[in-house]
Amino acid sequence: MPAPATATATGSAQAPVNPRSRVLIASLIGTTIEFYDFYIYATAAVLVFPTLFFPSGDPTTALLSSFAVFGAAMVARPIGAIVFGHLGDRLGRKRTLVVSLLTMGLATFLIGLLPTYAQAGWIATALLVLMRLAQGFALGGEWSGAALVATENAPRGKRALYGTFPQLGAPLGFIIGNGLFLIIGALLPSEAGADPTQPSDAFTSWGWRIPFLFSAVMVVIGLWVRSRLVESAVFAKTQEAGKVRKLPLATVARDHWKQLILGTFIMLATYVLFYLMTTFSLSYGRTAKDAAVPGLGYSYTTFVLMMIFGVLFFAVFTLVSGPLADRYGRRTTLIWITAAIVVFGLVWVPLIGLGTLGVVLWLVLGFTLMGMTFGPMGALLPELFPTSVRYTGSGISYNVSSILGAAVAPFIAVALWEAGDGSPWLVGVYLSAMAVLTLTALLLGKETKDVSLDDGEGAPADDVTRAAAASSAP
Repeated sequence: MPAPATATATGSAQAPVNPRSRVLIASLIGTTIEFYDFYIYATAAVLVFPTLFFPSGDPTTALLSSFAVFGAAMVARPIGAIVFGHLGDRLGRKRTLVVSLLTMGLATFLIGLLPTYAQAGWIATALLVLMRLAQGFALGGEWSGAALVATENAPRGKRALYGTFPQLGAPLGFIIGNGLFLIIGALLPSEAGADPTQPSDAFTSWGWRIPFLFSAVMVVIGLWVRSRLVESAVFAKTQEAGKVRKLPLATVARDHWKQLILGTFIMLATYVLFYLMTTFSLSYGRTAKDAAVPGLGYSYTTFVLMMIFGVLFFAVFTLVSGPLADRYGRRTTLIWITAAIVVFGLVWVPLIGLGTLGVVLWLVLGFTLMGMTFGPMGALLPELFPTSVRYTGSGISYNVSSILGAAVAPFIAVALWEAGDGSPWLVGVYLSAMAVLTLTALLLGKETKDVSLDDGEGAPADDVTRAAAASSAP
């Protein structure tokens, strides 16, 4: 009688298998769309929303109000992680990812149809907040599901590499979203003698709506790709073994609270760096040098092109980080990168002081570090939790960190920018301090490189192999 098939690091031999190309495309395209939707809001929050939805005699107050709504979505993200995590751990990854993508796409499309404050008063502002909360709720369930699709279908020894593909959606979404804003701004007529740091009247009137409405096209493409996936073999094995939890959240809180805390703080520096480089930097870069709180004084087009150049390094080094984390381990790789982020925060101002070349170098270094720290998270956070609660656990850690890091980062950065009389040196110190917290969490944690994803208990892969061999021995 032949010995039963043994489990591998990617699931049972009998379960349906997703082609590797389909796994990579499905995990990449979904997060690209989600981050595109998120970024176009972030860009509009700097360019037009302060005047369209938050009228105020003080431009800084209007900007802070717009950033506050931007941060409100981060508060909704852990709620989304709990709801979608429950569905993903109970019903499967595929169906949950389809629902999260639909939710994000609908909310983004509706933002493009909203009336402004001049047309509907505070009702317009309230509707914007509601749609923003829906965006955050959807993104709370998107990332962990996409990361699980990639890592639970990855071949042995390449889990971190596969985990970088959902992460790659962040720089691609940024490039597509901001590139579309640039194209629209270039095509629309500009008024003679207009301030180059400000969008044109046509853009402010209706041009900003186009990227939000265009998201519907991208969502249709994403749904088509994801509808062709089959459930991961790892989750199918958990279902067959009867290990699906009725209340994944209760199990995570009771049995895996240490991993939740460590995962949250491991992501902290990544989030702070992420939103300082994408949201705060856009505001700082295009604020006039003679403003009450002076900035760099670049035109919107010039600075966004500089940012897109930096984001190319974000994309490249996201992919580079995967093989490094597979070879040297997630923890070791991230310890070195986080230490570099600490240093980067302290040399922030001297770099900017070198002029345009220094500003470009600042953006390139910041986005390079962003790719190196963000890439391994696609593998590390899922590896902290067993299959039965992996969607919930990794999603909560990722999204609670968004409150501590991303929700307050642009808000705190503007306050520190003001406190520094226009110099962002305190913003750099803030980044370094958050990186120290992440470094501490990494030093307290353990390496997850050799953890198996298919045993449901997070045991080292070698132990799983030995156990399977023992069970099949005569």
